[in-house]
Amino acid sequence: MRNNLRILSLGAGVQSSTLALMIEKGQVPMVDAAIFADVKGEPKAVYEWLDYLKTQVTKYPIYVVTWRNLKQDILDAAQGNYKAFTAPFFTKNIQTGKKGMLRRQCTSDYKIKPVVQKIRELLGLEKNEKRKKGTKVDLLMGISRDEVSRMKTNPLKYINNVYPLVEMEMRRSDCLTWMEEHRYPKPPRSACTFCPFHSMAEWREIKKNKKEWDEVVAMDKAIRKQEQFKNKDEFVEDELYLHRKCIPIDEINFDEEDKQADLFYGMENECEGMCGN
Repeated sequence: MRNNLRILSLGAGVQSSTLALMIEKGQVPMVDAAIFADVKGEPKAVYEWLDYLKTQVTKYPIYVVTWRNLKQDILDAAQGNYKAFTAPFFTKNIQTGKKGMLRRQCTSDYKIKPVVQKIRELLGLEKNEKRKKGTKVDLLMGISRDEVSRMKTNPLKYINNVYPLVEMEMRRSDCLTWMEEHRYPKPPRSACTFCPFHSMAEWREIKKNKKEWDEVVAMDKAIRKQEQFKNKDEFVEDELYLHRKCIPIDEINFDEEDKQADLFYGMENECEGMCGN
């Protein structure tokens, strides 16, 4: 049983991929392992990039862990065959037109939980076994200087979130420059194809892949009508949408949207930074 670990939380996006390769090259102190939480909802490009990373990282292992299939759970929830939605879909009340958003649980349940479980396994802990006193895990997060609002203190006292890119004052653009200077391809952005936090540019990119776009459109339709009883006397019906405009996603002309508003939205509504990037 171990009581000290240094782990990279690998999201397989630009920042965490840069960090993974900097560790490989000795520019950041070595880790015991990297952990990628696969929610089964990433675009094909991310899985292909992850396979590529595995060929470039040879000095430490990359583990892929999964709790459940988020995409399937959402589709099952839409049919009433699973618990309530864990993704933060946009809501519109058909009686009042008031818009809102569901509570976000997907990061916690589908990303953070399996990473912590893997960390416990690497510490040599059995299920429900208490850790040794003095156990410490440094968890490296792929968050850059331009994302300091996403820095968080880990709720588990024995895990210390570490932000090497912030310490080196590297921004996302610096990561891209580093990748180019070291002759690596540009990594894709890591996020579920159906993530409600996509910017307009990201939706346009997803739309380029017909198969993935068709799946997004199908999911958007599947989650549309969700009936809920607020209390015994009042019936409330909300419609759910993948996009903040609360209209069917295949009816949105992404090319005509306000780019300035899109930039603000992308910066202010980034997926929370507890799982790496």
